[in-house]
Amino acid sequence: LAQCATFLRREIALTRPRVILAMGRFAALSLLAEDYPQVLQMPLGQLRGGEFQVNGIPVVVTYHPVKLLRAPLEKDNAWVDLCRARKLVRGAA
Repeated sequence: LAQCATFLRREIALTRPRVILAMGRFAALSLLAEDYPQVLQMPLGQLRGGEFQVNGIPVVVTYHPVKLLRAPLEKDNAWVDLCRARKLVRGAA
């Protein structure tokens, strides 16, 4: 993860997406830990719904797809996250 972080940040800078969907704890930490060191101590459930940005781009944190296979009751929460990301994309257009 640490070796790829530089490439990821560069790709984000080049593509300037409207929103970033961080699916899972490792994705969220890779994107957010540098600017938000407090996330290192937070479980994924607390990261969900948070207001985060990377280079001015909103980041929506949600569950990894494998988590949803193991805990299908979390699909409702993931749907809320996806709707939030869609709303951010439409609002940014």
